[in-house]
Amino acid sequence: MTEFFHDCTTNERKREIEELLNNFAQQIGAWRFCLYFLSSTRNDYVMMYSLTVFENLINKMWLGVPSQDKMEIRSCLPKLLLAHHKTLPYFIRNKLCKVIVDIGRQDWPMFYHDFFTNILQLIQSPVTTPLGLIMLKTTSEELACPREDLSVARKEELRKLLLDQVQTVLGLLTGILETVWDKHSVTAATPPPSPTSGDSGDLLSNLLQSPSSAKLLNQPIPILDVESEYICSLALECLAHLFSWIPLSASITPSLLTTIFHFARFGCDIRARKMASVNGSSQNCVSGQERGRLGVLAMSCINELMSKNCVPMEFEEYLLRMFQQTFYLLQKITKDNNAHTVKSRLEELDESYIEKFTDFLRLFVSVHLRRIESYSQFPVVEFLTLLFKYTFHQPTHEGYFSCLDIWTLFLDYLTSKIKSRLGDKEAVLNRYEDALVLLLTEVLNRIQFRYNQAQLEELDDETLDDDQTEWQRYLRQSLEVVAKVMELLPTHAFSTLFPVLQDNLEVYLGLQQFIVTSGSGHRLNITAENDCRRLHCSLRDLSSLLQAVGRLAEYFIGDVFAARFSDALTVVERLVKVTLYGSQIKLYNIETAVPSVLKPDLIDVHAQSLAALQAYSHWLAQYCSEAHRQNTQQFVTLISTTMDAVTPLISTKVQDKLLLSACHLLVSLATTVRPVFLISIPAVQKVFNRITDASAQRLVNKAQVLVCRALSNILLLPWPNLPENEQQWPVRSINHASLISALSRDYRNLKPSAVAPQRKMPLDDTKVIIHQTLSVLEDIVENISGESTKSRQICYQSLQESVQVSLALFPAFIHQSDVTDEMLSFFLTLFRGLRVQMGVPFTEQIIQTFLNMFTREQLAESILHEGSTGCRVVEKFLKILQVVVQEPGQVFKPFLPSIIALCMEQVYPIIAERPSPDVKAELFELLFRTLHHNWRYFFKSTVLASVQRGIAEEQMENEPQFSAIMQAFGQSFLQPDIHLFKQNLFYLETLNTKQKLYHKKIFRTAMLFQFVNVLLQVLVHKSHDLLQEEIGIAIYNMASVDFDGFFAAFLPEFLTSCDGVDANQKSVLGRNFKMDRDLPSFTQNVHRLVNDLRYYRLCNDSLPPGTVKL
Repeated sequence: MTEFFHDCTTNERKREIEELLNNFAQQIGAWRFCLYFLSSTRNDYVMMYSLTVFENLINKMWLGVPSQDKMEIRSCLPKLLLAHHKTLPYFIRNKLCKVIVDIGRQDWPMFYHDFFTNILQLIQSPVTTPLGLIMLKTTSEELACPREDLSVARKEELRKLLLDQVQTVLGLLTGILETVWDKHSVTAATPPPSPTSGDSGDLLSNLLQSPSSAKLLNQPIPILDVESEYICSLALECLAHLFSWIPLSASITPSLLTTIFHFARFGCDIRARKMASVNGSSQNCVSGQERGRLGVLAMSCINELMSKNCVPMEFEEYLLRMFQQTFYLLQKITKDNNAHTVKSRLEELDESYIEKFTDFLRLFVSVHLRRIESYSQFPVVEFLTLLFKYTFHQPTHEGYFSCLDIWTLFLDYLTSKIKSRLGDKEAVLNRYEDALVLLLTEVLNRIQFRYNQAQLEELDDETLDDDQTEWQRYLRQSLEVVAKVMELLPTHAFSTLFPVLQDNLEVYLGLQQFIVTSGSGHRLNITAENDCRRLHCSLRDLSSLLQAVGRLAEYFIGDVFAARFSDALTVVERLVKVTLYGSQIKLYNIETAVPSVLKPDLIDVHAQSLAALQAYSHWLAQYCSEAHRQNTQQFVTLISTTMDAVTPLISTKVQDKLLLSACHLLVSLATTVRPVFLISIPAVQKVFNRITDASAQRLVNKAQVLVCRALSNILLLPWPNLPENEQQWPVRSINHASLISALSRDYRNLKPSAVAPQRKMPLDDTKVIIHQTLSVLEDIVENISGESTKSRQICYQSLQESVQVSLALFPAFIHQSDVTDEMLSFFLTLFRGLRVQMGVPFTEQIIQTFLNMFTREQLAESILHEGSTGCRVVEKFLKILQVVVQEPGQVFKPFLPSIIALCMEQVYPIIAERPSPDVKAELFELLFRTLHHNWRYFFKSTVLASVQRGIAEEQMENEPQFSAIMQAFGQSFLQPDIHLFKQNLFYLETLNTKQKLYHKKIFRTAMLFQFVNVLLQVLVHKSHDLLQEEIGIAIYNMASVDFDGFFAAFLPEFLTSCDGVDANQKSVLGRNFKMDRDLPSFTQNVHRLVNDLRYYRLCNDSLPPGTVKL
């Protein structure tokens, strides 16, 4: 063993040793040697190995061990444990406990009747209490929710046996904890008052007063010696595990709960910690940290009880008592008028204790609040005050986030309560108004440097985690709370937020007076370090508040548009003013004293003001339709001023962040607002000229795509509130054609020979032209695909030539998978958006070209040799075919045979045996869509025939193709890829729901039980355990087509074919599968069959060779 674990041992030698050890473990009687090793060695490795041999023997081979040997093992191992438990290393001792518990799991109570009584005796004897508690916890872990395979009947029996012991065990644990507490208590303890099952009303109204046991809870916390602390922590760990599976019932007594709360105080009592550290030098007492751990364990017990949603009537009062005692602790933690001391107190507490406490509050709000809050006596406002203090004094950001989550849960609860009881809306809101306004103000203060600079500067704004930095996450979560309060109290929220925004805007708008002209341009004449720092904070705050104002845009539209019009108009006018100001004085190009800090700040404020304005585009759209009736100048001015702010930013000289914000705003104006006069604004015409001017420098690709989308939408989208004859389609159509023609100028000049060796321009340049043009055109098509027929018609007319060029170029680039990928993306978008406009002949030509190009050799090259790009190309091609097979009507039906042939004869053979999931998901989706949308291609049933025959035995057509597709589905269930398995099972179930697949004669007679067999085998092999439930339901749906056949023929046959079980076991399995025909019972029977079959196999494998089975 020492050689095996030695650093210098080679892997080769390690493998030899491992084989020797494994062979030794398999020998019958090896356990005798291991017993000798255990009692005679002090080498950890040898002991651990010996215990592993026992574990294997008990869990895998126990049935075959002679009963004399079993008795010997059952008596020797506990003796060994008793003799050495004090000296063994803890991990060996725990492993030995687990091995003894494993024996109990197999043999108690029949052959090992004193297993549990031994544990109880160990706990009751002071010398062995810790050992007994470890055994108890291990028993709870291994027997209540056994991991290893046991028969279902045995699992149920163990659960019942343990439940019978629960009351005794909880009594013992209560006794241990109380004894330790009383023994170390400073004052003589008064017994806890017996619970009077009086009116729970007064208990409720006193929820936040001192509980009846307050006197007890106020006693100084005893100082424990190390041994007592260890015993208590073991007892609390046992309780936490027991509570995870025992039902809430009277056996969880009030005195037990009170005792747990006593220990919960260990986490929040700083005084005691300081005492311990003072006296700690002389006595054998526990450090503050260890004491904190007892508090954490006690809170874990409380949270286990809290997390149970189903509370029996008789337990409800206990629950109230628990809330009362926990809130009492919360008051202890947060009680202080001076905010600083509350915060420093929380900082002194153990971090995991705070986490548990926060979990408790989350469970209270998410699980129990609706139960408690309906009582009029519940002092809900006091509770929120406590939660408020607790939230805003959290020492860590993570703790603060967790508390914000609790507020979010609470606000969601309030919102849904108000929606379900609209009549009481005012009463509910009045009850909570003050608390919500306080929350709003404090959350807003927390995101401002002005009030919270020290904390905010700690937040990281560089590293991305889940696509957002720590600072962005902080801001986003805070703004979600602000938005939820806004939904409940719109006027309050607005009047709180707007003045704060206004203050910071004043600073920003006042910067103009500090701008001076210097040699190279403009400079901001603010240089004093203190002023720069204040400006930095103010700009950061303005940026956050602009995001807040944008987040609230949704609360000004719809039904409340008119009522809140003036507030919204004030906001939008300010935003327009700010964006124009930034663009006019070009703050993004200004020189500053601290360029690394102030320049990004100024750019960010400018970008956020554009983004905030964009958030109001739906409001502007609603204003547009109102203004259309009155034709107000005010609206026209708003839009044209916005365009004056946007246009100067659409330039290669502007930083990307700002440029993209401007582009997004332009897209929203063109797409969401759609004012009729947009195209006639000079600023917009400037953008048109810039984009279509061949000599102008191209913007970065993302911006170029957005600007082109906006310009195309201005020309293509119908204007709201105008009849068809006033839409000026002819002029707009000519303009659109010239826009597209300018955008695709270079692309249309490419010739298929561009790839040939004697080409005029380098291949890379050609690729750049293709990439740039197709990304713009694809985006334009994608954005028009859901629009009116007229818009799509004009779009296709403008694109027609480019599409034909693409088709001509496609064959030339078939070996350049990166280009093919982009071209197929473009065609896929065309098929999805404009297939009607392309017309049948041309569409047929495209499909035919593709089918000819993707030969078996080409497919193999793409999938096998070109890596992920090649696979993507084939996937896009299959996606295009998915669109084709879904098309209703007869147009594309002639392609079905060649599409199915391509799938089954060319693509499927290449990917069937590959373990990689590439292409498979798309291929099976195509097969599913082919069946789903073209069922009549396989099953021609006429209404008349079905009326005459009662049940239609439809004529089957194209049977070989149907069978091949089903065969492929069956094969996919034998592969390890769980996503594919789940998808394909869903497809079969859908075909059954929609088209009665399982009822079709060909499926019933030739395939049904093959599928059931495969699914059962999958369950037995545990290869796709996450999908147990879905597989069970599918087996039921298949079996229910022919229950008689399932019970009479399939099941006996399935059992006969099972290897590894004997005839007697097979008949037991058959007998246990009841003839239930309802879904829940049937699936339960399936899982029982699978579980017991695995268990019997395990047992039989463990029998020594040559055993005679009766």
